[in-house]
Amino acid sequence: MLQGLARVWRTAGISQNRASTIGIRSASYATRANTGTGEDEEIAAARRWLADLNPDTIPRNICDVSFSRSSGPGGQNVNKVNSKATLKLPLSSFLPLVPALFRPYIHRSRYCASDSLVIQADDSRKQNDNVQRCFQKLHQLLVEIGKETVPGETTVEQQERVKKLQKAENEGRLKMKKKHSDKKSARRGGGKADY
Repeated sequence: MLQGLARVWRTAGISQNRASTIGIRSASYATRANTGTGEDEEIAAARRWLADLNPDTIPRNICDVSFSRSSGPGGQNVNKVNSKATLKLPLSSFLPLVPALFRPYIHRSRYCASDSLVIQADDSRKQNDNVQRCFQKLHQLLVEIGKETVPGETTVEQQERVKKLQKAENEGRLKMKKKHSDKKSARRGGGKADY
């Protein structure tokens, strides 16, 4: 079971030296063409990693879970029972498991404290439910980062439509250019165009 979890987290096998260049770039991959196959491979690896990700595949052995008394309404239960769960995840052990595209956004997330992610949940009266809620929040954070950084796949129909639109735009541009050229040559006395 543990080997299966390690495999899921290793599917984002993105080279470490690419992390610095990716960290500088913006998340607008969908709006510009990819420059090389390296980025395509990293995006594909991030897609595979996201597809295999769920709250249960997040490794529990690198997390530190603590419990404390919750705040707010709840009467005696809140005052006497340690039901609030706090999940502390050191970035030094978590970031190597995450695709390099995600790393800058994890550092900027609201859960990031200086050297770790700290997620708290006190929704339920049960400790176990609050621990699960912490892992769900972490999963939700990673999915949101994935939506922001990893562009969706383009279907064949969309690619064909874009090619047709580009071809029509180019033909219209060439037609206008030819018309403008004929107009200028007509002014010089080179003859009249048939428009």
